[in-house]
Amino acid sequence: MKKALGLLLLTCLTTSAFANDNLIGFQSSTLPDPQNERPLEMVVWYPSTTTATPQLFGDNPVFIGALAVPNAPPTAGEHPLVVLSHGNGGSWINQTWLASALAHKGYIVAAVNHPGTTSRDRSPQAAAQLWQRPADLSRAIDAVTAQPEKFGTVAKRQIAAVGHSLGGWTVLEIAGARFDPDRFAKDCKVHPQLASCTAYQQMNTASTPESKARLAADLRDKRVTAVVSLDLGLSRGMTDQSLAKLPVPILVIAAGVPSVDLPAQLESADLVKRLPQASKRYVEISDASHFSFMAVCKPGAVAMLEEDVKGDGIICGDGVGGRSREVIQEQVTSLISGFLARPL
Repeated sequence: MKKALGLLLLTCLTTSAFANDNLIGFQSSTLPDPQNERPLEMVVWYPSTTTATPQLFGDNPVFIGALAVPNAPPTAGEHPLVVLSHGNGGSWINQTWLASALAHKGYIVAAVNHPGTTSRDRSPQAAAQLWQRPADLSRAIDAVTAQPEKFGTVAKRQIAAVGHSLGGWTVLEIAGARFDPDRFAKDCKVHPQLASCTAYQQMNTASTPESKARLAADLRDKRVTAVVSLDLGLSRGMTDQSLAKLPVPILVIAAGVPSVDLPAQLESADLVKRLPQASKRYVEISDASHFSFMAVCKPGAVAMLEEDVKGDGIICGDGVGGRSREVIQEQVTSLISGFLARPL
């Protein structure tokens, strides 16, 4: 039965892709590290004029993937670039839906797996180096802009960073926000129930004076001209001064479904209050949960997740009685593409 459903799904996706007559390319690679301490897995989705048969990427037993043509030639001309940052314990697969949708709209989209905080790499040493996450995105920008023959030419001053959950913190840091470990530690004593406090303590990222200094440093990449945060965490550790002077436009999207450990009013909404009035936009989606920004789950995924780890089925949950995840993600894609299309 599961096999039949899978084949039916693949058939439907393939038919839809050919009906749009707008295929996109896909490439994966590993970005080397001179010290061989932090090689990065990177995937890139990009516009292409190929007519080759597409394949499913980002597809696994839990999540539905998207169709693209491997190593397809890029479309000529300049294209805006988006770099994606996944949440803690996730991977680039989580935002395949967004990467694919933006590539179909003419964007080059690069996503990385952040070492130590992915589903396949939970190294405590790498996870503790939280300040490396913005640098990971900078390395992806370096790699894509240096290879126009592979992915297409990146348009000048059109590089955006989009992140979900801990990825939302990551893109704010690369945009110029500054994190204060002492401020965050004090806040977590007031709000110990927040998931961001729990994750931060587990990562043990500010265990030494040196690590605290690196975490509090300026991690900005001036090539980034806009950022989008999807239901972020750790924002309460960012300084008021740096947020008030954030030098790029920002779209903050929050999940509106009530949550004890990641409530919008204590994270996204609180962040927005501290951002420049002229360059911010805030949207709270009432029927979206924190996991609505992850890929659509397959039939039977909840049972599979629950069998593996009790409680993990929540990953496939959205607002009770609300819209489907597919419809919510259509809204999110429209919000992001509309925001990025505005003159910066």
